[in-house]
Amino acid sequence: MSEVPFLPFARPDITEAEVSAAADAIRSGWLTTGANAKAFEQEFSEFLAPDVTAIAVNSATAGLHLALESLGIGAGDQVIVPTWTFTSTAEVVRYLGAEPVLVDVDPVTLNIDYDTARTAVTERTKAVMPVHMAGLMVAPAATVRFAEEFGLHVVEDAAHSFPAARDGATIGTGASHATVFSFYATKTITTGEGGMVVTRDQDAAQRMRTMRLHGISRDIFNRYSSTTPSWQYDVVAPGFKYNLTDPAAAIGRVQLGRAHEMRDKRASIAQRYTEAFQDLPLDLPVDAPGADDVHAWHLYMIRVQDGLDRDELVNRLSALGIGTSVHFIPLHLHPYWRDRAEHKPEDFPVATREFARILSLPAFSSMTGADVDRVIDAVRASCR
Repeated sequence: MSEVPFLPFARPDITEAEVSAAADAIRSGWLTTGANAKAFEQEFSEFLAPDVTAIAVNSATAGLHLALESLGIGAGDQVIVPTWTFTSTAEVVRYLGAEPVLVDVDPVTLNIDYDTARTAVTERTKAVMPVHMAGLMVAPAATVRFAEEFGLHVVEDAAHSFPAARDGATIGTGASHATVFSFYATKTITTGEGGMVVTRDQDAAQRMRTMRLHGISRDIFNRYSSTTPSWQYDVVAPGFKYNLTDPAAAIGRVQLGRAHEMRDKRASIAQRYTEAFQDLPLDLPVDAPGADDVHAWHLYMIRVQDGLDRDELVNRLSALGIGTSVHFIPLHLHPYWRDRAEHKPEDFPVATREFARILSLPAFSSMTGADVDRVIDAVRASCR
C-alpha cells in the first residue's frame, strides 16, 4: 500500500483556463509587458472601483518601493512599519535611504497597534505602512485617524488581502496614497511572481509607470507595437525594472475572474477548522468583525496555549504528512533589523510573545474535502 502523499502548506490553484491563457500569450509572440498586462490593469481597476488606477508590477516588493518613491521618501525620513510582517515591507524603505521604525501589533489581529505607533512618531516620520495580516483588514477609520493626526501618508501592504473588505469598502478603494497587492505563488490570486499597485493619485500613477521601467518617458508596449517609426524616447529618471510580463498577466486575468470563488473556498476551509478546533488548547484566528466585512483568509493561523510547544506541534504535523509554516518571524528578531536599531525582544512584547506560539495551517483553495479532513485529524491527534 502506497504512503499518503505529503500535503504541502500551500499550492497554487491553477486550472486549465490559466494554462490556456498563458499558452495563448506565449504563442502570440509578446512575452514582455503588452496587451494582457494592460487588460489586467484595466480589469483590476474595474474590480475595485472605476476611479482607481492600477499599475502592474513584477512583485509586491516592487510595488511598495514604487509607492514610497512616488511620495519622495528619501534619506533622513522615517516610515512606521509593524514588526509583524515579511522583511520586504521594511526593506523597501531602506532602498530609498530612509529608516523603517518598527512598532508592535495588536494581540488579537496581529495588525499594527496604532496606540503603540503614536509613541514612535517623530518630526522625521513621513508615512505609515499598515499590513493587513493574513487577509484581515486593518480598520480603515483607524488608519485615517492616525494619518491625519500626524500628517502622514499611507501606503497599505495588502499582500495577503485580496479581495478583503471592511466597513463597506473593498480593500484598495480607501483614502490611502497607494495600496499594494501580491500575486506570488502562495497568494489569494497568483501570477507566479507579480503584484499590483492601486492609487487615485494620477500624478503618482504616472510617476510609478515611469519608474517601473527604467525611468523611460514612453510605454514600451506602445513603442514596440506601433506600426510607424517610434524608436525615440527619453530617460527622465533613474528608474527600475519592475514590469509584469504578458504570460503572467494572462494568468492573472483568469485568476481575477475566479477571485471570489477561491476566497469563498478558503473561507469554507477556515470555518471547518474553527468548528473542529474549538475544544483544543489553541487560540484560533478571528473573522472579519462586521456582517458586511470580508476576510480574505490568505492564512489560517493558530496559536498554541500553555502546555503545547509550537515547534513540537510543527514536527508532529510534519510526521503525519501535513506541511505548515510560521507567519512571521517578527522583524525585530532578525539580525539586520535587530542590530540596526538595537532592538530587544522586550521592546515588542506582543509580537515576541505571539511569535513563540503561532503557526499557519494549509488553507489553499484547491484543497479537497479529504485534504481538510487530514489536517483536522492531524491537528487533533497532535494536540492530545
